[in-house]
Amino acid sequence: METVEEDEFDPENLPPSKTRRKKDADALQQLGTDLLELPETDWTRLSLPESLIDALREMKCIHSRGALKRQRQFIGRLMRDVDPEPIQQHFEQLRQKTRQQVQAHHVLEQWRDRMIEEDDAVIEAYIQQNGNADRQHLRQLVRQARKERDLNKPPKSARTLFRYLREMAE
Repeated sequence: METVEEDEFDPENLPPSKTRRKKDADALQQLGTDLLELPETDWTRLSLPESLIDALREMKCIHSRGALKRQRQFIGRLMRDVDPEPIQQHFEQLRQKTRQQVQAHHVLEQWRDRMIEEDDAVIEAYIQQNGNADRQHLRQLVRQARKERDLNKPPKSARTLFRYLREMAE
C-alpha cells in the first residue's frame, strides 16, 4: 500500500475568513465616520482623496437614518482605497494630547486641594517649582478658599485659585 503525502495545514496560506473580512470592513467604515469629528482642514492634511472628502461633507448634511447608513457604507467602501495607518496615528495623537491635558488638569487640582487643606509650606513649594507665581496673590486666594470651606460656602475662591494655577502653568 502506498502512502499519500499529506499537505501540511498552514493557516497563514489561507485567505482571510469571511468574518475577518467583515470585521476589517466595519473597522474601516468606523474609521471613516470617525473622520467626521475632525475639522475639514485635517482631512486635507491627511491627504484623503477628494471623493472621500466629498462623501464626508455630504454625510454632514444627511439626516435620514437610511441615507446615513448608505453613506456610511459608501465611506467604508472608499476607505478601502486609503491607507488607514496615518489616520489611526492622527487619532492616537489626538487621544494622547487629550490624556496629557487631563493629567495636567489633575495635577493642578491636586496642588489646589493641597494648598487649601495643608499649611503654607505647600504654597512655598509651589512657588519654588513655579517661580512666576505671585506669592501675595496666591496666599490671598488660598486664604479666601479656606475661609469659604470653613463657612461651608460654595467654592468660588477655590475655582478662582484653580484658574490662577492654570494661568501660571500656561
